[in-house]
Amino acid sequence: MLDNMPRGTICIEDIEMGMTRDLKKIVTHEDIELFARVTTDHNPVHLDDAYAQDTIFEGRIAHGMLTAGLISAVIGEQLPGHGSVYLGQSLKFIAPVRPGDMVHAKVTVIDMNIAKRRVKLDCLCSVDGKRVLVGEANVLAPSRKFD
Repeated sequence: MLDNMPRGTICIEDIEMGMTRDLKKIVTHEDIELFARVTTDHNPVHLDDAYAQDTIFEGRIAHGMLTAGLISAVIGEQLPGHGSVYLGQSLKFIAPVRPGDMVHAKVTVIDMNIAKRRVKLDCLCSVDGKRVLVGEANVLAPSRKFD
């Protein structure tokens, strides 16, 4: 990596098939409330214990996009990291994330086009080993040739 590349960057020239990066985060009540404030999504299933108790979830859950944001954090901070550009994302929400859950977000390189600097990543979030979110992301990776 060249000296002027931001720390936390993996250039396309250094990315390999099967490479993975991950993070773990406990989702808190405060995280959910802040996410609601930032996005203006105040659906009571996320914010009101009494309301959420009478839903199919039988209690409060985190916004799905809050969980997906952890995938974004892995991409933006680790693989490829700083300087990467999100091009697209598919998501499937499999199970709810609840306040207090430890979410494990992981991305794995499943395809690459080095000439176009494109990387396809398998995306997975799990809680206690159970999948809660799956999908694929397409990103434009930084390159030493364009710094």
